[in-house]
Amino acid sequence: MSSDGLSRRRLLAALGVAATGTAGCQSLVTDSPQSTGTESSAGPQSDGAVPRGSEDSVYTDVYEQVADAVVSIQVYPGTGSPAQGSGFLLDDRHIVTNEHVVGTGETVYVRFAGTDWREVTVGGTDVYSDLAVIDTENTPQTSEPLSFASGRPAIGTRVVAIGNPFGLSGSVSEGIVSGVDRTLRGANNFSIAAGIQTDAAVNPGNSGGPLVDLNGDVLGVINSGGGDNVGFAISAQLAQRVIPALIADGSYDHSYMGVGLSSVSPTIAAANDLEQASGVYINTVVPDGPADGVLEGSSRTEVVDGVEVGVGGDVVRRLDDTPTPTRQDLATYLALETSPGDVLTVTVQRGGTTQTVDLTLGTRPAPPGQ
Repeated sequence: MSSDGLSRRRLLAALGVAATGTAGCQSLVTDSPQSTGTESSAGPQSDGAVPRGSEDSVYTDVYEQVADAVVSIQVYPGTGSPAQGSGFLLDDRHIVTNEHVVGTGETVYVRFAGTDWREVTVGGTDVYSDLAVIDTENTPQTSEPLSFASGRPAIGTRVVAIGNPFGLSGSVSEGIVSGVDRTLRGANNFSIAAGIQTDAAVNPGNSGGPLVDLNGDVLGVINSGGGDNVGFAISAQLAQRVIPALIADGSYDHSYMGVGLSSVSPTIAAANDLEQASGVYINTVVPDGPADGVLEGSSRTEVVDGVEVGVGGDVVRRLDDTPTPTRQDLATYLALETSPGDVLTVTVQRGGTTQTVDLTLGTRPAPPGQ
């Protein structure tokens, strides 16, 4: 790391600056100076030294290990105001960020700590996972690439988010993994499966930056913040499926069932005479889609407790040998364990009986305009 690396005093200031808000690609109003440290509106601390044996020193260690791999991103759409986000170095020539950070840009610049802005090329994007890859050259020798974690984090795992919220380059916030297998909002009425929830503060400008554990391994790519200490990241497990395809081909093909579905709620269970409010209900089947003629959607609707719900559709209980008690479970299995062309054995409850059907997965269609 460069000689002006983050001191413990400045780290404490950094930990105090992050405010809860909505993360994303932030409109660039001012151009904050880049540094290997962290700018703080709170000002310097008079007694900010942190003893090496204290709990807080571990965050300094992680910051010093990771920060030089994190970049600031500026995106110029051709018309309108430029925007900004974050990213991180994955190998000697590829940077990972969010699709929503770079997807609409005509010109993209990145800046490593201690360097000038450099124009780069977007090598691949995937709107359905909100992931993108930037091609770059001549990365600084001090910038060691980051690695994705090999497994799913346990709830309660301590984490650090590093990025550029509100243009404050190299800012750090800490927290824990608050939840896993969260369904994040995606494009074209699809969702992003296997998301990670954290209470680490993430704000506009953090998008695309890394969420790391205390070993410096990337658990997720920061995607958004919902306020009230709720932030989200795209999981390392999904990123490790998508990113190699973006590097190789510029795109990624997602598995597609061709159905509209919901987790079985108490009202759906009551309308369909189900003993338990569990499973995934098929509301609709897309005509000429993979599930057409294989799975059955609602034949009518009923109003239960003032809510209109579908009646007569299949209830999916398992995909292959994996139970699907919720929509999130089904989406996670599809996203992490399957590919287009795979044949799944789907266990459904249909008309009071349990049966299995074979479903050949298709490729998710591109969003309108792409």
